[in-house]
Amino acid sequence: MYSSFIPPRQVKIGDAAAFVGTTPRAIRHYHEIGLLPEPVRGSDDRRRYGYEDMIRLLWIRKMADAGIALDDIRDAFTDTASDDTAAASDASGAAGAADAEGDDSITSILERLEEALVAQEAELRRQRTAVQRMRTEGSRMGLLSDFVTGRLKSLPEGSLVQADLDSLLVTERIFGPLGAAVQATRFIALATHPDLREDSDRVDAAEEALDDTIAVDDPRVARVAAERHAFEKALHAVIEDSGLAESDDALFDSWDALHPATSDEGEDEADQSSGRGQDSMSAFEVCAKMPYDFSPARLRCMELAEELAALESPTS
Repeated sequence: MYSSFIPPRQVKIGDAAAFVGTTPRAIRHYHEIGLLPEPVRGSDDRRRYGYEDMIRLLWIRKMADAGIALDDIRDAFTDTASDDTAAASDASGAAGAADAEGDDSITSILERLEEALVAQEAELRRQRTAVQRMRTEGSRMGLLSDFVTGRLKSLPEGSLVQADLDSLLVTERIFGPLGAAVQATRFIALATHPDLREDSDRVDAAEEALDDTIAVDDPRVARVAAERHAFEKALHAVIEDSGLAESDDALFDSWDALHPATSDEGEDEADQSSGRGQDSMSAFEVCAKMPYDFSPARLRCMELAEELAALESPTS
């Protein structure tokens, strides 16, 4: 089911900072040191941030919270970009070597950081744990919460794609670890059913092709909506048949056991369930600050897919 809420395609620096949980001053500093590329500017000559910018900001915030120096984060992103270039220019084997070099570089950064954290064990325990988790997971998955990564540990190495991790990162920011752990069910099903992953990639590509050159009443919009609806039905059937839905039910019990409600903490129940704790924004407010680069045609496609799902809903 898709929400009828239409998010912005780009946001100003204040909204970007509020979504990520940092400050406009920090983001400007990221630009100054080359950690974050300069984004496009609007007609008022102010910076505008899109989906890819926000993804990078979220990763920067997660890595900085783990105690990694900004210069090391910048080097890690530079290595990743170099790896991508090498993979595109030589698909016969050099990409693997470049990935290994990138992994070695990141591992070296984490090793140096852990040595510094050991000397400050008492006050930097949380940061050291985060770094150790990153090294254990061997990818950015280690920056997600334990509750989410624990759900994914049984998957074969490399079965999750970067878009999966990006989506979990955003969901954890909006709905907390529990919401991301529930969403992980989708990626578990895709990772363990190659045919389903292939269908997912095909439908995703078809939706991405509905760019600004496509009119909202173009027949392709309705056709892709029908394909999305059919895929979601197939995915739901796999989740039900594989017992993953029952695992979802167990997640809520596990979360309640780990986070018993306390009446005197002064926190709103929604904040407790989301795991946001010190953040004061509601999920709706956070969503309003996260840009998604959806064309009108793609938004219409999402609405049509939602309408098809509502027509088949037992409660409709």
